[in-house]
Amino acid sequence: MFQPVRGTHDFLPEEMSKHLLVIEKARQISCCYGFEEIQTPIFEFSGVFHRLGETSDIISKETYSFEDRGGEALTLRPEGTAPVMRAVLSNGLTQNIPLKFFYQGPMFRYDRPQKGRYRQFHQIGAELVGPAVAEADAEVIALAQALIESLKFSDEVMLHLNTLGDKESRALYREALVTYFSKYQQDLSKESQTRLEQNPLRILDSKDAKDQKLLTEAPLFGDFLTTEAQVFFEAVQEKLNLLGVSFHLNPRLVRGLDYYCHTAFEFVSEALGAQGTVLAGGRYDGLLKNMGGPDLPGVGWAGGVERLQELMSLEPQKQVLISLIPMGAEAAGVLFKLANDLRKSGFRVDLGYSGNMSKRLKKANRLQAKVAVLLGEDELESRQVTVRDLETGVQNHVAFEGLKDYLKEILQSRKESFS
Repeated sequence: MFQPVRGTHDFLPEEMSKHLLVIEKARQISCCYGFEEIQTPIFEFSGVFHRLGETSDIISKETYSFEDRGGEALTLRPEGTAPVMRAVLSNGLTQNIPLKFFYQGPMFRYDRPQKGRYRQFHQIGAELVGPAVAEADAEVIALAQALIESLKFSDEVMLHLNTLGDKESRALYREALVTYFSKYQQDLSKESQTRLEQNPLRILDSKDAKDQKLLTEAPLFGDFLTTEAQVFFEAVQEKLNLLGVSFHLNPRLVRGLDYYCHTAFEFVSEALGAQGTVLAGGRYDGLLKNMGGPDLPGVGWAGGVERLQELMSLEPQKQVLISLIPMGAEAAGVLFKLANDLRKSGFRVDLGYSGNMSKRLKKANRLQAKVAVLLGEDELESRQVTVRDLETGVQNHVAFEGLKDYLKEILQSRKESFS
């Protein structure tokens, strides 16, 4: 009867540790690139999203929107860029450029659940606001590449790169697409027939077999770039080559929202099937202006945490568990206090609440404890504990006062972390 809502799932401890590892790696690497963490609310006024692109699938089909008790139209955030830009405007940060923000948290889309994609999912992202130079695009891409390398699956992904040109380029290309696809309008999928009227560039992103066949002869964006747009794209490629970031030019790579321009990129893995994009981004120079702010450029990306953790080969390092095992009521009271003292010093401690020594040792093994601290009547009299290495079986008597230092010593000798 009580099951999670379709498209959501529970993070049990093992998965949660991987989830947190992805976020912490992203946080650390973003910091190295000068990005500071920002957090926005989970829901925003619907206008933050809906005024920015009613023709995109995310906005037209997938948002969780509702009216609150005060009659306000609200939407659970489907992505992180618009909320971050809203925060830039509402907090008066546009005078402080360049701005470099990292974010992480849950997003919500009413989409068909599939491998690595949920209705409540989690993203990490980076946004760089202010510079309109190729170095900014290359820097955020290099940041993403560094994250993927740190998660140990860079050999399984390919960076796809394209340009969406400037406003003039897109106008020329839009006209060419409309001219081409209008000749085959009845052969397009129903969805792409609608896109032809509203946003022809979105046809390039169609997965429909009929659309894919027509796309083989469709005009290419590169043939309609202005000189300025071509120069900018070449500069981005030059900077990526300088940083040693490999990429594949993909002329069909697009973005669904009108404010995207120039650089577009995706890190794609075949290991995830048809939905292989694990991290994607691009330049969005028109976004702040569309939101009523100044005409400031921006570039950034977002990555799905669930997909990243599914691909990574990096394993979380668990803090060493120390199991305290008393023998007798008096010993149990002493270890109850000792456990608290050890925890305050940063040790990870398990204190079983019942059972004889044999049962508690079995539990310690089941929990993968590395060290057991035993306390019985003899030890109480001598104010010592018996410390047993559960992997080697070696044990020693240690005075109460020296226990913390002894535990640190044996764990450091094994290159284990105690905190």
